[in-house]
Amino acid sequence: MSEFRDWYNGVPFFTRYWLTLTIVFSLFGRFGLLNYGYLVLDFHYFIYQFQIWRPLTALFFYPISPSTGFHFLINCYFLYNYSQRLETGMFAGKPADYFYMLLFNWICCVIIGLLVGLPILMDPMVLSVLYVWCQLNKDVIVSFWFGTRFKAMYLPWVLLAFNLVISGGGVMELVGILIGHLAFFLLFKYPQEFGGPALLTPPNFLKQIFPDTRYVGGFGTAPQARVPTRPGATVFGGHNWGRGQTLGGN
Repeated sequence: MSEFRDWYNGVPFFTRYWLTLTIVFSLFGRFGLLNYGYLVLDFHYFIYQFQIWRPLTALFFYPISPSTGFHFLINCYFLYNYSQRLETGMFAGKPADYFYMLLFNWICCVIIGLLVGLPILMDPMVLSVLYVWCQLNKDVIVSFWFGTRFKAMYLPWVLLAFNLVISGGGVMELVGILIGHLAFFLLFKYPQEFGGPALLTPPNFLKQIFPDTRYVGGFGTAPQARVPTRPGATVFGGHNWGRGQTLGGN
């Protein structure tokens, strides 16, 4: 238990609570402690009956069953792995900035979910965070199942194709890719390549709640200088995670 406690306390703040709430809400729904019908995103109940908690519970709740259990575990792993890499890498020492990006992605998930009828937001939210990391580390070589290897920039599309073939889905993955692309564009490409304002800069009150801290080490840095590809990274773990990718570098 002491080892688990040390590991848990070592998980970055936002990743820790996002993962914890996801597991808690999903298990409560699985064992009937919470009613599934009150946790999903539903346009009618949210708009006309003012059940304002639904966008939040739809993010943390995932319906666990014998057919979805493995997918839920993979989602939890991707959540932990890639959210942690962003929080301790590109956003190291800037908790308000990371929270603001998560907030932006979540709001986009809610809006699209209401428009197209997505009751669960875990898949697009996790994939949007994974997409941002992959764009920051696009030349890092990752390994997927069956020994396939490719650049990280293709990983979101591989996951989309994989779920399309295996489960006949793909809509939630596509939504996550679109949201991740929008967040990446507003965070990096628009201000750096097009000279526009930093539209995803957190407001001052968030900086006061989550003040910047000094941080040493971490996974990756801001995309300021191109670094060579570092082979050996894997989708399900590994130690060569790269330091990011220059935007518009030579």
